[in-house]
Amino acid sequence: TRIIWQQIKAICLEPFIDLKTEYFDLGLKHRDETGDQVTLDAARRARELGVAVKCATITPNAQRVEEYQLKKMWKSPNATIRAYLDGTVFRAPIMVGCIRPLVSAWQKPITIARHAYGDIYSASELLVDGPCRAELVLTAPDGSEKRQLVHDFGGPGVLMGMHNLDGSIASFARSCLTYALDSRQDLWFAAKDTISKTYDHRFKDIFAEIYAQEYAADFAAAGISYFYTLIDDAVARIMRSEGGMIWACKNYDGDVMSDMLAAANGSLAMMTSVLVAPDGTTEYEAAHGTVTRHYYRHLKGEKTSTNPMATLFAWTGALRKRAELDGLADLAAFADNLEAAALATIEAGVVTGDLKNLVQLDRVQVVDTETFLKTAAGRLA
Repeated sequence: TRIIWQQIKAICLEPFIDLKTEYFDLGLKHRDETGDQVTLDAARRARELGVAVKCATITPNAQRVEEYQLKKMWKSPNATIRAYLDGTVFRAPIMVGCIRPLVSAWQKPITIARHAYGDIYSASELLVDGPCRAELVLTAPDGSEKRQLVHDFGGPGVLMGMHNLDGSIASFARSCLTYALDSRQDLWFAAKDTISKTYDHRFKDIFAEIYAQEYAADFAAAGISYFYTLIDDAVARIMRSEGGMIWACKNYDGDVMSDMLAAANGSLAMMTSVLVAPDGTTEYEAAHGTVTRHYYRHLKGEKTSTNPMATLFAWTGALRKRAELDGLADLAAFADNLEAAALATIEAGVVTGDLKNLVQLDRVQVVDTETFLKTAAGRLA
């Protein structure tokens, strides 16, 4: 993706616009050299400027620590930036006419908003060996306790305790509501408050309160709506819908449903990812990883047919947002035209290898990444 990033700038952006950016190198070696300070610096500057675009990055495992001789196994840059900005990730498919979703009713993109804090992802779990009583115990600073029975175990089993925070839920709600307003799309939120009458109901109540107090008038003026329903009802409605909404999900639901959405639309290489903070700071990137196997082939001098669409749309999304904030109509038009040119290139049958068996066209020409980008850029001339 680092190579694709450079190609997009050289072929599709710099010949057409005066590209003004501040660059932070989040490559693994530089993160290691700076003790990952560069990631925090980038997040801080993103907040100051309001808009950022990010290339896919490597989150090191044990193999990468050895390969790059790292000081330590650094955290995911995405997680660091998301935590600093307190942001929510929105993922949506890039839809093109010749690639039909597996769900035939879908005509417009469905955007998944996943709450990325708490629940089972930071839960405490225990194996229960035999008969015992399990309780939730809350201990206040003054030492007083509240107790609630979880279960009287008559034999072996399992136990889990999980949590969330009002502040995190509120930030999630504001990010979703803000993004819905910015993109002029209806917002759905789904949980299971009929069963989880305290935990999930808390999510429902916070969403409803913030919507009513801070967003209802703006939603009405924009002609869009906020809608709550149960998660099982939401799934059924989504499958029957034509799309075109933002679907806000709790952590686990969003984890599962975003993969379902990607598979139903064909490819992770055709998925956008946008991080939106409650203060409106917006960061755009591709939904996929660094495509390491193709990079090793590139180092051997081979041409690779890697799909650049998600990275290209990260750039166009960021340029459009900058144009919106600064009142640059020509820049917004350029972003729209570049996206249209890339989609028209696929519609014309010029594709990267991953799309060969997905496009429903009589004639298909598989090309390398550079040729694809040059073909798309040629449509702008």
